[in-house]
Amino acid sequence: MLVLGIETSCDETGVALFDSDLGLLADELYSQVALHAQYGGVVPELASRDHIRKLIPLCQETLRKAGKSLDDLSAVAYTAGPGLMGALLVGATFGRSLAWGLGIPAVAVHHMEAHLLAPLIDQTQPPLPFIALLVSGGHTQLVEVAGLGDYRLLGESLDDAAGEAFDKAAKMLDLGYPGGPNLARCAESGDPQRFRFPRPMTDRPGLDFSFSGLKTFTLNTVKASEPLTDEDRADIARAFEEAVVDTLIIKCRRAVEQTKVPHLVVAGGVSANVRLRERLEANLDASIYYAAPRLCTDNGAMIAYAGCQRLLLGERAPLAIDTRARWPITELGIPGGS
Repeated sequence: MLVLGIETSCDETGVALFDSDLGLLADELYSQVALHAQYGGVVPELASRDHIRKLIPLCQETLRKAGKSLDDLSAVAYTAGPGLMGALLVGATFGRSLAWGLGIPAVAVHHMEAHLLAPLIDQTQPPLPFIALLVSGGHTQLVEVAGLGDYRLLGESLDDAAGEAFDKAAKMLDLGYPGGPNLARCAESGDPQRFRFPRPMTDRPGLDFSFSGLKTFTLNTVKASEPLTDEDRADIARAFEEAVVDTLIIKCRRAVEQTKVPHLVVAGGVSANVRLRERLEANLDASIYYAAPRLCTDNGAMIAYAGCQRLLLGERAPLAIDTRARWPITELGIPGGS
């Protein structure tokens, strides 16, 4: 089965071809970072318009790189949510219409399920069940995975997601957009001993997260240190990053101990953070699986892969297009299930 995957949930246009026998054949990704940088964040209307401009050329280039044509496609997978509604509608409308025009099936993919499955694209799959840490700009969740679509939510952020907190802290430090990667780079030269930031909600039982208090603590530290030098920025960035990483590690360790499931999949944009990966490896008694760094952020490959898995189990999208800005992962069904 040859599946065309389309991702347009936010500010990156991703297209990929995944073959159920041969794996990932080709993928293309266009980032809108330069477009939104002048505004300090994503402007939804501009994002939607740019997806419209880039989607067809990216599809054409992906097919060319793989040596395939539209006639070779078996199905089309597209992101249906969660995400920015206008951006989702661009990819969903194009993908569903393309499948209808070609007379082939389509499948609507959950963005976070695609992130969860991304580490499985190019490596040995972990035994079931496994724990998944989904950590991105919009979500921070711990999920127990018993199978495709069979998910039990163990804990989630009660306010800001970790990636959102990274972006907001970067904005406080005037590090520009995109904030998360910029903050991580700035933190590399920071002194880890100068500041000690709180590790929120780690002094109580449970697996939920909260990063709003850490954001406030960061703001207060910035104000107390003004005017900021480059050294101040690096030290505050390092303290913030250490606090987030420690919090994630503590919760992951707790999830592994409570469920007695010794396999952890780490996915989402923040999973590319080098310090998080290093510290997880050193502090967790579990086998850990990550996506390749280029597959951690939003991309078409994860959509094509997730869609292919559901298509192989018989799932098909109706002709009506249904996109959802909010879509809890626990509402996903098991393909072929009742």
